[in-house]
Amino acid sequence: MTERLRFEGKVALVTGAASGMGRAAALAFAEEGAAVAVCDIDAAGGRRASDEITAGGGRAVFVPVDVADPGSVAAMVERVTGELGGLHCAFNNAGISEGYGPEEAWDVGVFERTMAVNARGVFLCLKHEIAWMLDHGGGTIVNTASVAGLVAVSSLHYVASKHAVVGMTRSAGTHYAPRGIRVNAVCPGAVDTPMVARSIAAGFRETIEILHPMGRIGRPREVAEAVLWLCSDEASFVTGHALPVDGGFVAR
Repeated sequence: MTERLRFEGKVALVTGAASGMGRAAALAFAEEGAAVAVCDIDAAGGRRASDEITAGGGRAVFVPVDVADPGSVAAMVERVTGELGGLHCAFNNAGISEGYGPEEAWDVGVFERTMAVNARGVFLCLKHEIAWMLDHGGGTIVNTASVAGLVAVSSLHYVASKHAVVGMTRSAGTHYAPRGIRVNAVCPGAVDTPMVARSIAAGFRETIEILHPMGRIGRPREVAEAVLWLCSDEASFVTGHALPVDGGFVAR
């Protein structure tokens, strides 16, 4: 007997799906049978990820989105549910990281951009995803926070935005649990993505690796596997949780 795929017959929406953890999650959802909405502001990268899924026999659609724009997020959810026929799982992963230099520590513009994408973006995605799920039997949502949502790191802006994501996750996860919607977050440490590569290129790889007790940075697929578990029936009693996927970073 052929084993049933975990997400066969379901629709998964992934923001920030053009690269890094989002792309890894989109591919993993497709491998597990989901129809995948590949959502990103990066049209070229998003289409490449979508095309890779369809070339492998999966079902995917690229949906352009600016998660900081209320109208864009509303249109994303409307298009995904219309074209793919539903919304069962959402991975709100889109985010930015900047402002690590001391000269940027109190830059209001950097703060506002970071909060707009990382915090307001998750808020808007939750707003429209939950509204649809409430009318269609529930669903599961995972937000990308960070170890910076659990402990302090050097960027004030990033820490503020990711603590906000953890707070929203806990609030939504507990509030909507009685109505069939589970909301959780993953809190990655440093992961080998284009965002982290900018720091590595500047000569900080060894420093970053030392911060993780496992002695290395993570792989996007490792985070994707945690996301799929949180969205699956295997995690049916888990909600409002911020799960570190960090090689022991916050436990050290």
